[in-house]
Amino acid sequence: MSVESTNLKVGDPLMVATALERSFVMGDEVVRALRGVDFVICKGEHVAIIGPSGSGKSTLMYVLGCLDTPSGGTYSLADYDVSELNDDELAALRNRYIGFVFQSFNLIPRTTTVDNVALPLRYAGVGVFERRRIAKEALERVGLGHRLDHTPDRLSGGERQRVAIARAIVTKPELLLCDEPTGNLDSRVGGEISKLFEDLNRDLGVTLVIVTHDPAMAKRAQRNIKLVDGSVVYDGAPVEGR
Repeated sequence: MSVESTNLKVGDPLMVATALERSFVMGDEVVRALRGVDFVICKGEHVAIIGPSGSGKSTLMYVLGCLDTPSGGTYSLADYDVSELNDDELAALRNRYIGFVFQSFNLIPRTTTVDNVALPLRYAGVGVFERRRIAKEALERVGLGHRLDHTPDRLSGGERQRVAIARAIVTKPELLLCDEPTGNLDSRVGGEISKLFEDLNRDLGVTLVIVTHDPAMAKRAQRNIKLVDGSVVYDGAPVEGR
């Protein structure tokens, strides 16, 4: 099976979790990290996944990012049932639909910003001049068009995260899946990064799913999904104190 583009419109279901389970065997114990998780996230939504440490947020992120498969229930991304795909097909689905942004930036240290951003295009077989042009456009989109030839050690933490975001959007994914993207930043810079995500969501129509402990970032989302002990205990508009 080949992974192909779909003509999803804003408001169409993009991610569907149904009775989602994920269990791990640790010695003689079975740990149920996800317990019957249900939700639908549509194209164009801005969702924050929240909850205390150990609630299952990271496990859920790995399943949603097609980096892990559920033990029970189903998860579909763009109408593809993840449990039915082999490793190559999962990799193709990730490459086509998902851009990842992590807390630790994951940039190549002695490589320029434009080459860091162009890396996914290189893996996709895009020619050197074309991938530099596209990477430059992505960096301009995040406000770093003047930092093309800087290496990460010459950038601030906020600038490094902007480079990581540019790399995530360079392939024009349907979904940005972000794991604690402001965790290494102070509140002012974190607010700037949150605003950048909102701009990308509005201007590009990219779906945002952000795993976060940051109440300010969660409050800026359109919707919060809260996990406790592997189960969804709240799914709705941000509410103070949730």
